[in-house]
Amino acid sequence: MVKERARILVVGGGYVGMYTALRLQRRLKRELVRGEAEITVVTPDPYMTYQPFLPEAAAGAISPRHVVVPLRRVLDRCRVVIGEATAVDHAARTATVRTPATEEEGTDGIPIEYDELVLAPGSVARTLPIPGLADHAIGFKTVEEAIGLRNHVLEQMDIASSTRDPAVRDAALTFVFVGGGYAGVEALGELEDMARYATRYYHNVRPEDMKWILVEASDRILPEVGEEMGRYTVTELRRRNIDVRLETRLESCADRVAVLSDGSRFPTRTVVWTAGVKPHPVLAATDLPLNERGRLRCTAELAVEGVPHAWAAGDAAAVPDVTAREEGRECAPNAQHALRQARVLGDNVVHSLRGEPLETYAHKYAGSVASLGLHKGVAQIYGRKLKGYPAWFMHRTYHLSRVPTFNRKARVAAEWTLAGLFKREIVSLGSLEHPRAEFELAAGGKPSQDPPHNPKGSS
Repeated sequence: MVKERARILVVGGGYVGMYTALRLQRRLKRELVRGEAEITVVTPDPYMTYQPFLPEAAAGAISPRHVVVPLRRVLDRCRVVIGEATAVDHAARTATVRTPATEEEGTDGIPIEYDELVLAPGSVARTLPIPGLADHAIGFKTVEEAIGLRNHVLEQMDIASSTRDPAVRDAALTFVFVGGGYAGVEALGELEDMARYATRYYHNVRPEDMKWILVEASDRILPEVGEEMGRYTVTELRRRNIDVRLETRLESCADRVAVLSDGSRFPTRTVVWTAGVKPHPVLAATDLPLNERGRLRCTAELAVEGVPHAWAAGDAAAVPDVTAREEGRECAPNAQHALRQARVLGDNVVHSLRGEPLETYAHKYAGSVASLGLHKGVAQIYGRKLKGYPAWFMHRTYHLSRVPTFNRKARVAAEWTLAGLFKREIVSLGSLEHPRAEFELAAGGKPSQDPPHNPKGSS
């Protein structure tokens, strides 16, 4: 029994937000039925994206629908509000939320009152003031961006196949990826694999005609899998004629020309930005304590430091790693920790409501796996190093076990099975980004070439 009626607000519908709300609705099932508790989830999307599958979705190995989990179906005992939290006044126990209706109503947002706050807004892409970046670069953090990038790559191959201008052809077949972490390396590996396969259906485009360039500012890539596996990954990518530039930065991509810090210039129509993330801006609009990196200061119990009734985990939280030998070390902001933190966080909110002792979050990092394309990968699990097919198989097995709901597991497994029996799909549906263009032209208007006002409208 909870001590008194509790209104729990969960900000964010990603890993931590969804799993915490799922844990809460299971642990507070009777209280929710009796009206003693209420759980509200504020999220900009009505689904949770399983980000480790984005590279395979971009390569066409998994349907986009199976990379996302519908929140209203999973969180059937929670109130799901589609919107963006713009400010949190924890002293007044109030959050301001901007919803799709607030713009129509002419208001700045709606206030949502709460008793317990769970902040899990995740992170956003960390960008730099590079000329041309905002105009020409493509991100790789959402399912919309992943599918948009797949369509874009195939469209560039269509352009290269149909043009007679060597400069246009060369720019269309040059693909620059900035950032040597998981997102950049896996996206590059999967898309290069897909494009290489697609060339068999083009009469005048060969794999060696394409230029794939990976730009990384540090002296190594994939630091999560260790130095040795990182070096192996560089060797493997270069063996596939992928140009890996270490200790190199992108200085400009204005006028569709990628200029690197080593003096290289590449005319290109494709720049993919995966150079890190930063905490969500809503954290700066709260009255809660932040560290020097803009993340919430948290205790090992996942409570916000020195603030009662406030909790956080995942990318937004600086959680001390109690299993580390070095004092002051924090848990890495990755999916492995987020999934486990969410369970402890949900339990601790319930313990707090019932006046019970809190649990300490403690998880020793197990290792990392990364895919480099079909049947290719690297992994380091509990100190053991794997590469090639075994690492790729481990990557698929691990993430299949972690994707939420049995429904999604079955669908992903079925798609992988069918992919092994039939040829890969290489269809571009780029017109989804401008679905009204043909109708506008038929109606006598001029189709807009600008992106839709809502970038997620093309999903």
